[in-house]
Amino acid sequence: MKQINYYDVPQYKTLQEMLINSAADFGDKLALEDIKETPIQRATYNELLDYVLRFGKALRDTELSERTHVALIGENRVQWAIAYLTVTAFNMVVVPIDKNLHENEILNIIHESDAEAVIFSDTYSSLFSEEHFALKRIKTFVCMDETDANEKFMIMKEMIDSEENVDKSIFPEINDEEVSEIIFTSGSLGHAKGVMLTQKNLVSNLHDMLAMIQMLPSDRFLSVLPIHHTYECTCGMLCPLYSGSSVHYTRSLKTIVDDMNKVHATLMLGVPLLFDKMYKGITKAIEADKTKSKVVPVLQKVTNVAEKIGFKSVKKKVFKEVHDKFGGSIRLFIAGGAAPDPAVAKGLREFGFNFLQGYGLTETSPILAVNRLDAFKDDAAGLPLPSVKLKINNPNPDGIGEVFAKGPNVMKGYYKNEELTKEAFENGWFKTGDIGFIDEDGFLHINGRAKNVIISKSGKNVFPEEIEELLNRSEFILESAVYGARDKKQGELITAQIVPDSEAFMKYAEENGIKLTDEVIYNKIKEEVDAANRILTSYKRIQKFIVRDHEFEKTTTHKIKRHLLNKD
Repeated sequence: MKQINYYDVPQYKTLQEMLINSAADFGDKLALEDIKETPIQRATYNELLDYVLRFGKALRDTELSERTHVALIGENRVQWAIAYLTVTAFNMVVVPIDKNLHENEILNIIHESDAEAVIFSDTYSSLFSEEHFALKRIKTFVCMDETDANEKFMIMKEMIDSEENVDKSIFPEINDEEVSEIIFTSGSLGHAKGVMLTQKNLVSNLHDMLAMIQMLPSDRFLSVLPIHHTYECTCGMLCPLYSGSSVHYTRSLKTIVDDMNKVHATLMLGVPLLFDKMYKGITKAIEADKTKSKVVPVLQKVTNVAEKIGFKSVKKKVFKEVHDKFGGSIRLFIAGGAAPDPAVAKGLREFGFNFLQGYGLTETSPILAVNRLDAFKDDAAGLPLPSVKLKINNPNPDGIGEVFAKGPNVMKGYYKNEELTKEAFENGWFKTGDIGFIDEDGFLHINGRAKNVIISKSGKNVFPEEIEELLNRSEFILESAVYGARDKKQGELITAQIVPDSEAFMKYAEENGIKLTDEVIYNKIKEEVDAANRILTSYKRIQKFIVRDHEFEKTTTHKIKRHLLNKD
């Protein structure tokens, strides 16, 4: 196993301590910025600390006491970050809520979390203006925007502006072992599962990640993923604030490329789907140009050789035109939420983009393993963080089994659910529910979720994710979901539901002078399925496929909601 040299990172016990030290270290340097206009559009590190102090004092004046649960919902923006930091720094418990949930799910989480206050953007004013049973405990309603929707609403900026001369002596003492955050991984009635994280969980994970991946005060993060999710919140907001970087909140998913250019982003976290689209966009543009389609592959080979003999930045210079489309300053893309296609990782690297993936769960704050710039494998989840221990439980002869984890970042448990908490642990190890193995170099590899595994007729395990990755490489397939369909005679049939890529098919029809029909689409998809089957081992081959006319419903991190698939 290769010796790992970690970066030197200051060790804090709480987010409050991090906030105070970052203000002292980085002062008037920009910390947070909304690209679109908002009531508090930007904040330096000094201003961020001041906003937190004044907002905390104002919340305390509303008679919210320490340990109060405070729900938080809204779009990615500076005020969301201020609210989150204020609640945690003043020893209250923050309950971030997915902004894309249905109203009933939002209300259910507020009820299940025992929240007594809610901080929200104007998007949710009408919801919180109504009388709901789930809101009966709420004493304080704080809107991030100017609104006259309800007289009981307090306005966040007005609350901050009303406080003067507040210094850090009013910060309460924090017990880093107590619950600081409750993140609900489901909002459905009767199924809400609240992950309890302490400040020790969060800060230890921040320290470990920054020891593995260097982040600099000169870095500019573009925040694009939903901020309520622990991946974006911890890695895309708290990590930059720990290291003195700046965070810039994108206007929308449609403006990501423009926003990268606006702020000259150096780092961006994303899910595989986002990077897939970026890579396909680059390659399609090159393929459409006859000269570039011939020259680029040659340049890639030449620059590969140049890098091996020491010219480390040659690709970025040779493919400057590609880099300029994304602001010209990107030094690192980081993928999470699901495993990226190794071909996409390698492809982006061929154009000079550093690309890494990490792995974790909400229950682990979230990161357990991550690749490094000086030690990576595109088909691996990464190396364990310094404080994390990983093991494979009951491995089969190939060393594959369920991934178990230990570390200071592992959750305290599930809120008000001792039974589920007990089920999640075995002899002090957290059971991730993921199947994988650890190779001879210490890299963790994830095969798939245990609950998604298909048992073939021969009794062997088939991981849907492996087959989906292969199918999704086809230019004619936008996305796919593989599962075991129930069959009375044959048991589980390996089945794929496939969404065609409409743009690829329109181009195909035009180039071949044919009319685009259901039959044409079906036959072409069949060709792609057959091509995948020729690569797959016999027991993994797709036995049945269905062409869909609409995309799959997904979570906020763009994972397909498999439980909604019709598997009959």
